[in-house]
Amino acid sequence: MTLVATPQAPVGLRRLTLADPDLGPLPRLSVEELTTVVAEAGLTGRGGAGFPTARKLHALKASGRAPVVVGNAMEGEHLSHKDAYLLHSAPRLLIDGLDLLGHALGARRRILAVGPGKDSRVVRAALSHRSRIEVRDLVGGFVSGQESALVRQLDGRPGVPGDNLVPVFTKGVGGRPTLVVNAETLAQLALLARFGAAWFRSQGTPEDPGTFLATLTGSSSRVLPHPGILELGRGTPLADALAVGSVPLREVGAVLVGGYHGAWVPATALDVPLSRAGLAPHGATPGAGVLHVLDRAHCPLVASAGIASYLAGESAGQCGPCINGLPRMAHTLARLASLHADSRLVHEVERLRGLVTGRGACAHPDGTARFVASTMRTFAGHVEAHLAGECPTGEAGHG
Repeated sequence: MTLVATPQAPVGLRRLTLADPDLGPLPRLSVEELTTVVAEAGLTGRGGAGFPTARKLHALKASGRAPVVVGNAMEGEHLSHKDAYLLHSAPRLLIDGLDLLGHALGARRRILAVGPGKDSRVVRAALSHRSRIEVRDLVGGFVSGQESALVRQLDGRPGVPGDNLVPVFTKGVGGRPTLVVNAETLAQLALLARFGAAWFRSQGTPEDPGTFLATLTGSSSRVLPHPGILELGRGTPLADALAVGSVPLREVGAVLVGGYHGAWVPATALDVPLSRAGLAPHGATPGAGVLHVLDRAHCPLVASAGIASYLAGESAGQCGPCINGLPRMAHTLARLASLHADSRLVHEVERLRGLVTGRGACAHPDGTARFVASTMRTFAGHVEAHLAGECPTGEAGHG
């Protein structure tokens, strides 16, 4: 099947953020046709991990069984608000994405999982009488959107990550193969199926094509007077994205890219492209699409210790790295954020990172350890100043 952009195709960056677009009928594609166009487009998941969407489709087709398709609008990431935006402003794209996948895969069920604090009324109202989509309002925290945790909650069990040796595309909701797709990825699919791979690739970079939604937040109104949702082409320089939010670059201390499991980009590198390749030298990825601007008047070690403490409290509490390792690592980082800290704490942070990495029941310990590693690397100068009894921002106090 050849997909050709119609005159109604969104032009430029206003795609997901185009108010109530008249997109015309949704194509009915076979799984082979859909997998082909998604692979040609190079669409990757927009929920955080960035897994190639075509590979997920191929895995579900290979199972040979009618699957369950789940749209993931849980948005456990504390700094992200793009799922809430799509639920309110682009509900038909979410519905179309689920119906597209459901038809192509011959899905047994189509479910839209909505996280706590998000209003599902608009998307419910947008459902037509022909839709077979179930909208489920669920509970949960930071790890609730993890695939196995979401599957468990949909099955009426506690919403904590399950056995990572049994992927959900093999055994998921009700024991059936399950495809879990982030809300933004659903919306991207609804557009891609209509307008084709070439249209999708007209934004972004050849290696990292398309647009993505970014939640722009800040540590103060001084550094970020206009927080909100941006639609950006992959590869957009970080400084250009900040300019959209009227961020005064001279006031930026650093930017946390990707969310609480992301990494810091220092103020000296704001020209970095927002793509997987561009962010790699900083240990970052676009991730969940979060751009959190840290005011240069705020101590980055104090801010990072607060984030680490939050992440320690958001664990599923199922394994040693989460129960013991993360609280200890957060406490050690908090001690290091004080003035005249013991220099041995630097080694202790590194030791604890090594102890939790790769040993958890889910990826939460690894993501937290990566964030702490980024903190120690990016703010090494602040660490040295704190050990000497000084804070460049003047915010930190004596522990």
